[in-house]
Amino acid sequence: MDHTAKVEAVDEEAAVAAKAAPRPGGFLPIVTNWFDRLFIGIYLFVALELFWMRFLEQSIPLTVCHILAIALGVLIVWKG
Repeated sequence: MDHTAKVEAVDEEAAVAAKAAPRPGGFLPIVTNWFDRLFIGIYLFVALELFWMRFLEQSIPLTVCHILAIALGVLIVWKG
């Protein structure tokens, strides 16, 4: 039982598949729908809040973080 593959054929098939795959339109490197981008935005909102409370809240108020996190979430949902 000898299973051999022609390397050139496999390379050509991979190149054709890569050209046929749709490229994402936004700045995220993956194909997403609006719900995926909303989830990513919420996840980053929580992570930014925790980072801010741990390291920056002593010098910069949390309201600034809220504004930045909401703006980032809107940007990700809209353009992501």
